[in-house]
Amino acid sequence: MKISNNWLKDFIKTELKTERIGEFLTDIGLEVEGIEKFESVRGSLEGIVVGKVLTCEKHPNADKLKKTTVDVGNGKILNIVCGAPNVEAGQTVPVAVVGTKIYDKTGNFFEIKEAKIRSEVSQGMICAEDELGLSEDHGGIMVLDETKYEVGKNFADYFELANDEVLEIGLTPNRTDAMSHYGVARDLHAFLSTNQQKSTFEKVSSEALNNEGTHNFTLEVESAELCPRYIGAVIEEVKVAESPSWLKDRLKAIGLNPINNIVDITNYILHGYGQPLHAFDADKIADSKVKVGTVKKGTKFTTLDGVERTLNGSEVIIKDGKDNPMCIAGVFGGAQSGVSDETKTIFLESAYFNPVAVRKGAKFHNLNTDASFRFERGVDPNITRTAITHAIKLIQEIAGGKLVGDLLEEYPKKIEDNYVIIRFSKIEQILGTKIHREKVKEILKALEIQVLNEIQNGLEISVPAYRADVTREIDVIEEILRIYGYNKIDAPQKISFTPVKLSANDQDELENNWARTLQSIGFNEVMNNSLTSVKDETDAVKLLNPLSGDLAFMRKSLLEGLLQNAVYNINRKNQDIKFFEFGKIYHKKDQYEERKQLAILVTGRDVAENWLQPKSAVSFYNLKAYVKVLLEKLAVDYKEVASTDERFSDSLAYEADGKTLVRIGKVSPVLLKDFDIDQECFYAEIELELAQELRSKNELKFKDIPKFNKIRRDLALLIDKNINYQDLYQTAKKNKSPFIKGINLFDVYEGKNLPEGKKSYAMSFELLNEEKTLEEKEISEVMDSLIKAFQKEYNAELRS
Repeated sequence: MKISNNWLKDFIKTELKTERIGEFLTDIGLEVEGIEKFESVRGSLEGIVVGKVLTCEKHPNADKLKKTTVDVGNGKILNIVCGAPNVEAGQTVPVAVVGTKIYDKTGNFFEIKEAKIRSEVSQGMICAEDELGLSEDHGGIMVLDETKYEVGKNFADYFELANDEVLEIGLTPNRTDAMSHYGVARDLHAFLSTNQQKSTFEKVSSEALNNEGTHNFTLEVESAELCPRYIGAVIEEVKVAESPSWLKDRLKAIGLNPINNIVDITNYILHGYGQPLHAFDADKIADSKVKVGTVKKGTKFTTLDGVERTLNGSEVIIKDGKDNPMCIAGVFGGAQSGVSDETKTIFLESAYFNPVAVRKGAKFHNLNTDASFRFERGVDPNITRTAITHAIKLIQEIAGGKLVGDLLEEYPKKIEDNYVIIRFSKIEQILGTKIHREKVKEILKALEIQVLNEIQNGLEISVPAYRADVTREIDVIEEILRIYGYNKIDAPQKISFTPVKLSANDQDELENNWARTLQSIGFNEVMNNSLTSVKDETDAVKLLNPLSGDLAFMRKSLLEGLLQNAVYNINRKNQDIKFFEFGKIYHKKDQYEERKQLAILVTGRDVAENWLQPKSAVSFYNLKAYVKVLLEKLAVDYKEVASTDERFSDSLAYEADGKTLVRIGKVSPVLLKDFDIDQECFYAEIELELAQELRSKNELKFKDIPKFNKIRRDLALLIDKNINYQDLYQTAKKNKSPFIKGINLFDVYEGKNLPEGKKSYAMSFELLNEEKTLEEKEISEVMDSLIKAFQKEYNAELRS
């Protein structure tokens, strides 16, 4: 938000420099991100003087140039080469002397220097209007009235040039009270008046109005909930024209383009007082009746930008007597009823609309206007009349308008101030310091917060309705601290806290454990927005009022977000990626479903290139290993099952208690192509709630290191090619022997010297009796039982 320093001084009188004002505003939460200069004319005509053309001859070496001598006062005669077709001897003209900076539209400039043009000396420049920034005219040099302009005088002396300093404030969404120059001035005064800084601030009030005759307009508000307050005025004999310079300069300083005097006045009130207004061409309002309500869903309406929009039936609509929509209230006006150059009578609106209804309408139509920005956050309901009376005064002064009849107003139930109780003990507890009670009351008064009653250890107060964000005791305490000064609160020398041990029943502990584990093996954690766009809307949860089309759905999977992270890094030559994310996914089937997952994505090399290991592309099996490291911490039994998932070209799943715990897959080429990724990516997702449920059932206990050594035995099995290691692993796990402590596959062979359709698996088994040394007989019994199981289920043969 831009705040003009000149405009600010209309409301608050202070001798502070702009930079100091910026510092104070930042201290009270209105962070000033920068200060820039504004000039109604670039360069402020500095270096431009009034001159008199004494002689004008054809340039000896150029057909289109002329050689002139120009008197610029104080006896100085300059030789100037000029290319303007209309330059003649005897003219009074603006002259840019050597050293003057001439600016273009973009703010760039060039400096006038003494130079030779086709061998003739030129000591300045006779200027055209566009070169000075006074207009767009470049038909020739600017010829002045010699009776009004004195040779040698500064050209700027004949103009009322506006010079200003503009503060760029990074306004937070809750500060609706500061969305205007008046609001910023009010807040600044509250700080200055309680911190020994001189300032004068006068609260605005309604203007006294002179009206003539009567009008036949009527007003009907169909729903006081959608529009708690509405005021309208009929103004005749307006002359729609260009605004005066002072008004245009005010708007230009904050980045607005002047349009005409009526529209500019409404914008001036909006940015001056924070109250949006809207002007209708009164002659286009059917039956001279203004209605505030809704229209049927599907009604077509063309807005001021010329776009035909389909209304959804929930917007607050300003209608005429025949229910024709004229304006999406608080958002955007209609083309049919807008003010034009031919407008003679206007209906001026000042209202307080329901913030939620305005926001829904603005988001549905993807419109973000200065008015909607304020209405949807909550404007001051008590400045509605003040704003419209000030606007009427300006219209009378600038556009010659005549107020007809009384103002029309609907305000059935006054919007009350907020009642809050604050405790001095709570203030001290939150701030960590003691503020004198009289100082607290002084600050509250400066903030226009009324003390209703003093109670034991506190105050009963009334917070103005324009502070829509101050409704609780803690909000008031924040306000007191903001004005008292954050810098006055000493930071504690030490911070004490009591660490809390997380139990196995705490899911946060599991997430922290897994996060530390992944970070220790080279992973980086990412966080993505849960709002996204989707191609397939099946089962997708759609927002009723999305911020934009790209953020219209809740995400169905964490994969897409991780792929976006991957392509961002790949495009910046960071191709070796290990990412993980904790996040929720959302589906709508028979009912809404929300689940939290841990997602893992790997691509590129698993280990950085080095002389020992020049190539190390990450694989499906690397990802499986990472997942198993995490699952070991659950201490649960799971089995590997076949899986089909359209996101993957190859995939599998782990199940526990009959539920899918993990999905692992190689991301499909089609999906990778959508993200412009041309390297293989591998993805896994773990169901966090299920993992925590399984984990909490197991009581983990510490065990002593065994006193006896493990025994290793190997088996080389000849099996059919269609048999997986996982099948053998599960069979070995089912063995009843308590001595089997470890199972591993250490070699796979397919090739010569093997029968067709066969392959060889070499498996190792770790055996341990924790109570005594295993005897050879016991070992043989375990190995024989394994061999028999493999032979029976898979027709396996032992290789010698």
